[in-house]
Amino acid sequence: MTANGIDPKRIAVIGAGIVGVSTAAYLLRDGHAVQLIDAAGPAEGTSKGNAGALSPGSCVPLSMPGQHKKIPGWLLHSDGPLAIRPGYLFRALPWLIKFSLAGRPHRIGAIADALYRLHSRVFDCYAPLLKNADAEAMIRRTGTLVVFESEAALRSSEGDWKIRETRGAKVERLGAEELRQIEPALSPHYAGGVLLPEHGYTVDPYVMVCTLADRFQRDGGQFLKARVAAVRPDPSGGVRLATDAGEIHADMAVIAAGAWSRTLAADLGAPVPLETQRGYHVTLTKPGIEPRLPVTSSEGKFYATPMAGGLRVAGTVEFAGLEAPPDYRRARRLLGQVKRMYPGVAVDAFSDWMGHRPCLPDSLPVIGFMPGRRDVLLAFGHGHNGMTSGPVTGALIADLVAGRPPAIDLSPYRPDRF
Repeated sequence: MTANGIDPKRIAVIGAGIVGVSTAAYLLRDGHAVQLIDAAGPAEGTSKGNAGALSPGSCVPLSMPGQHKKIPGWLLHSDGPLAIRPGYLFRALPWLIKFSLAGRPHRIGAIADALYRLHSRVFDCYAPLLKNADAEAMIRRTGTLVVFESEAALRSSEGDWKIRETRGAKVERLGAEELRQIEPALSPHYAGGVLLPEHGYTVDPYVMVCTLADRFQRDGGQFLKARVAAVRPDPSGGVRLATDAGEIHADMAVIAAGAWSRTLAADLGAPVPLETQRGYHVTLTKPGIEPRLPVTSSEGKFYATPMAGGLRVAGTVEFAGLEAPPDYRRARRLLGQVKRMYPGVAVDAFSDWMGHRPCLPDSLPVIGFMPGRRDVLLAFGHGHNGMTSGPVTGALIADLVAGRPPAIDLSPYRPDRF
């Protein structure tokens, strides 16, 4: 028994993105013997190239009433925010149907409540991890701008802002001149926008997650670079992990492998409808401008973040599965869009990237014990909000393992809700 009254366990955490690293760090703080396992290394997946947004007020579900009517137009537009690879539509269709059903009006309130309860704790849950790693400078709490090209589009978004405000998020509506007072580099064609003053970002998501993973190891945690093929019950108690580095025994396992979690969970009898929404970015390494804060284009569905390595422009959704090669034309289309946002930006020098967002149809992750088991926990499906909800999930998983009452009601995230 540890000094804080916790029965220490051997715990294997599968996946070393922000969710897995945060979970491992919180479990280690409780006195458990923790092994973090990943096939590539810390932050080598989605955590490496995301937009870096930290969004405590993000609570509007991705699926909203009437949104399905926009999908054909998005698919027909080469620069649209959504693409489905030829041949993949049949595989994606069951997920897309569940996604549309999640957007029915009677479901929106409960989903928004669950998202806000999860995301609103982001900075509180990052604080002890970053302080321990001497990495507090990795986060900037500048607020985020959302910009609109027409007053009609701004007015039509009012329902989304009401959803946020009703739950306690701060929202400041801005006219065109106010936008440019906050961010002078913006194009004059924006008619107005919204400032989310409580939001922030990380200046480098990859470095931040790697820093937390390094601190975890220096504090006594173990990291193993290995691919986990299966998690099986051990007849003598606990679980056995089949990996390409040999078999591993643990008292408990946490599946936090992002978009790769589906097969591991399904093999254990939890068929969670997880899909990868592939996202792309370009990072302008010599942008020639220095934006003051992240800016989101409402119409373009992309996010421009000033990072340590340049201006990162991230967005688009592509359904193509885990195996298809990237289509970097989708990344490079972002160059024209960011030029429209910032007329003075230089787009000649850039790097591009593609990653797999682990998405569930109702915009909520799964967080909790696998149904019928007390030795396997599931922590995946954070979609477009992994950097925001990762440390919160880690704290919640640690509560469950320790037998503490979780800080929030976990029933909306239960793995068997589907």
